Amino acid sequence: MLEHIELFFKSIFIDNMVFAVFLGMCSYLAVSKKVATAVGLGAAVIFVLAVTVPLNWLLDKYILQDGALVWLGEEYADYNLGFLSFILFIATIATMVQLVEIVVEKFSPSLYNSLGIFLPLIAVNCAILGGSLFMQAREIETLGLALNYGVSSGIGWFLAILAIAAIREKIRYSNVPPPLRGLGITFIITGLMGIGFQSFGGMLTGGDEAPAEVEDTTVQTLEEKKKEVKKEMEEKEVSYNDLIQK
Repeated sequence: MLEHIELFFKSIFIDNMVFAVFLGMCSYLAVSKKVATAVGLGAAVIFVLAVTVPLNWLLDKYILQDGALVWLGEEYADYNLGFLSFILFIATIATMVQLVEIVVEKFSPSLYNSLGIFLPLIAVNCAILGGSLFMQAREIETLGLALNYGVSSGIGWFLAILAIAAIREKIRYSNVPPPLRGLGITFIITGLMGIGFQSFGGMLTGGDEAPAEVEDTTVQTLEEKKKEVKKEMEEKEVSYNDLIQK
């Protein structure tokens, strides 16, 4: 359970797709002019990541990894289809994005029109593919952790685009210098937000092991000093006794 909680908060705040690795910046900058539009796209990204990351985990586990085809028979144990990772991952992502596009067009035509070309472009959003590739690189062990990572990565991207959209709506009424208006001030705000999110880096580092090691070292040092002092006192006592005898 603790592993799930750690992965959840780490994916949202520390390894945020936008502020940590700057993935999905095209949609992040283009669709963040209004909060309503940002919410719609962010929800779509959460759904796509939540579905594609576990599906691609299954593909990686039972098809792509070295020896993953052993379930077909011992003669397939030496096969390695890792070179097909990009093709299969993108095919899975494109399928899910097409499903999202159909659903949004059916139930929310206004949101579909406001998102425009950026809704089908989720298929080539590097944050979506990055989620599956990071999952593969980190060697996530279980399907549950893969689902957790997909959802939490989507939530992190959602929070990023929602925050910048809210700021951009308010900043219209601010006196921004002409050279910085538009994308200029947006990039500056994104950088500042990235610095803020990086401050969460020490949130899950713990703190029990290091003090224990320091305490053990301190106790060991004190014991050694006691032994040295005791040895010196014994030597001095022997010398004093020798002097008296003489």
